[in-house]
Amino acid sequence: MATKHKKDAVATSEHAGSAKSHQHKMFVLDTNVLMHDPTSLFRFEEHDVYLPMITLEELDNNKKGMTEVARNARQASRFLDEIVSSQEGEIETGIALKEFGTRQASGRLMLQTRPITLDFPSALADSGKADNQILAVALDLQHHNPKRSVVLVSKDINMRIKARAIGVSAEDYFNDKVLEDTDLLYTGVRELPKDFWDKHGKDMESWQEHGRTLYRIKGPMVASMHVNEFVFQDDDKPFYAMVAALDGKSAVLKTLKDYTHQKNNIWGIVARNREQNFALNVLMDPDLDFVTLLGQAGTGKTLLTLAAALMQTLEFKVYSEIIITRVTVPVGEDIGFLPGTEEEKMNPWMGALEDNLDVLNSSDDEAGDWGRAATRDLIRSRIKVKSLNFMRGRTFLNKFLIIDEAQNLTPKQMKTLITRAGPGTKVVCLGNIAQIDTPYLTEGSSGLTYVVDRFKGWNHSGHITLQRGERSRLADHAAEVL
Repeated sequence: MATKHKKDAVATSEHAGSAKSHQHKMFVLDTNVLMHDPTSLFRFEEHDVYLPMITLEELDNNKKGMTEVARNARQASRFLDEIVSSQEGEIETGIALKEFGTRQASGRLMLQTRPITLDFPSALADSGKADNQILAVALDLQHHNPKRSVVLVSKDINMRIKARAIGVSAEDYFNDKVLEDTDLLYTGVRELPKDFWDKHGKDMESWQEHGRTLYRIKGPMVASMHVNEFVFQDDDKPFYAMVAALDGKSAVLKTLKDYTHQKNNIWGIVARNREQNFALNVLMDPDLDFVTLLGQAGTGKTLLTLAAALMQTLEFKVYSEIIITRVTVPVGEDIGFLPGTEEEKMNPWMGALEDNLDVLNSSDDEAGDWGRAATRDLIRSRIKVKSLNFMRGRTFLNKFLIIDEAQNLTPKQMKTLITRAGPGTKVVCLGNIAQIDTPYLTEGSSGLTYVVDRFKGWNHSGHITLQRGERSRLADHAAEVL
């Protein structure tokens, strides 16, 4: 249902054949939409936005505190104040939004200025409940505007079910979704067809740079390629390369370093499959400032990133230290307040870090117990675990910043984190968009999906979706069948 009416919710008319399609629609906003995205007021293009009085009261009740919801409630109130205070005449007819938002917002903002005169179904008898009052307003609007399509927009599933039960159209708020379908999300990898060289090999140039072979090709596939996208052919002679540059009708393909070979091991770790090899190529490239790794549990995201971080921090001295942060969203019941410093409070959330450090440390067989203990202390002195709560206003210089479980971040939080990066800092985001624990976030609206889509094709960013689990046969089978 939601997919079918998606364009409705982002305020573009889909029902061209209906009698109401020529009229601009009227969208009644639930409070949770404004608290989810304060700019939603300006996201409905040529259609009108209607706010019931109870929505304003709920905004007022939720404005206190330092949470993301409270900040959004305050921002929505500031937008409303700016819009309403500019109106000199009657508010009842609505206030044009095009002067305040983007040019696309050509509709009007309407506030509830009169009491409801309609008799309601007995199901809405509990008028003290805010949800019921908003439903009553939508039903009343529908009654008084028979020629217009009135749609309730809410993030609350039960609210939408109740609305449809009493005959009011209801939709989710989709405007913050990056993609209609996450299957369309950029994977960073492209398989070349068997006839690729026949179609793209004409007038091909090839040369050597820093031990890599480069090919300049022309052909029909060039137009759809992205910079730093990986291309491969798994034939008798496998071909693995990345798109190093795009120039109009031609592309430059650069062969990769083979991290599946023990001679190129990273902190004792070698790539076990094709995608891991691609991932190590972007993680070890100092010219790439931003890397995103997606993949289900056990694909090696954290292990590969930590190995690359340690190699470049301790061996190559490219970065001064490693900073790891993640969203602290519990999967089960919260265990309450934790004692100690910021780092000690974050330790229970960093079990994955400890597990991977054990693997990386045990790979050095020649060092012995004393050597491994010394290495572990050295590693720990270069790794800092930070909480997201204290990131605002900071600037990281020459750091390797790892954002773990990034699928639980909103696009706004993701922007706050990535903009902390100063000169010489590399940011790596890890996550699995199938495991989102944050309320109201979906695969389509996650901050991780957002940055993967927005950064594709930038010269200094790389992305890989890891496909194959390498943790254990039990973990792989569980991921497949459960």
